[in-house]
Amino acid sequence: MRIATWNVNSLTARLPRVEEWLGLQEPDVLCLQETKQNDEKFPLEHLQSLGYDAVHYGEGRWNGVAILSRVGLDKPQQGFGTKEDEFGARFVGATCGGVRVMSAYVPNGRSLDSEHFQAKLQWLAHLKNVLADVDDTTQAIVLGDFNVAPFDNDVWDIGALEGMTHVSLEERTALQGLEEVGFVELFRQFHPEGQVYSWWDYRDGSFHKGHGMRIDLAFASAALTTRATGAWVDRDARKGVKPSDHAPVVFDFSD
Repeated sequence: MRIATWNVNSLTARLPRVEEWLGLQEPDVLCLQETKQNDEKFPLEHLQSLGYDAVHYGEGRWNGVAILSRVGLDKPQQGFGTKEDEFGARFVGATCGGVRVMSAYVPNGRSLDSEHFQAKLQWLAHLKNVLADVDDTTQAIVLGDFNVAPFDNDVWDIGALEGMTHVSLEERTALQGLEEVGFVELFRQFHPEGQVYSWWDYRDGSFHKGHGMRIDLAFASAALTTRATGAWVDRDARKGVKPSDHAPVVFDFSD
């Protein structure tokens, strides 16, 4: 089973690239973030013609999350159904091929002294509570753009980001909270050495210079982690015409 996550930075702009990527990599499940579409504009029928059912939660110009699945899509959930949804359309869930899949787009935070930073910590705290309610025997995974680099070697130069969001102790502690309730940060299991990135700024030739961060993550329950066989970033999807500033991150599991 192949499950992937990709912040597409506008599905309207990137739909041809998403369609191409589905054909090339054939994921069973693809989680999307930052679709920047409302539910009415989301191309459900087109995706179904490609063999993927989907659930989407969007609000138009900002945010937006989706799950695409070719292995079934049951019990869809749009949003948390709590006050944390006030921070935007950032969470969607569904059961796909027996796995509870969640697509997450964590608030950016903007700056450490911003109210948006506190909203980010609150949002992550609520996600921890959601994961804490998952039964130990359930195969579950939350994937998405977390806007946090878990370790110093997940950024090109930690010194360049001193005092900024994405690398603060508070954010990293919030991520560790997801592991405290039994979820494993999967990519780290396969790439402990770091220096593998999933996001590069559009400016200053960051991609070609290797100035990136790993902020697109996946946390899996213990029951699913035992099935994990590999994890990789598709850098090729960051190349070419009109790419997203994120690359897809792919996770493979045994059947």
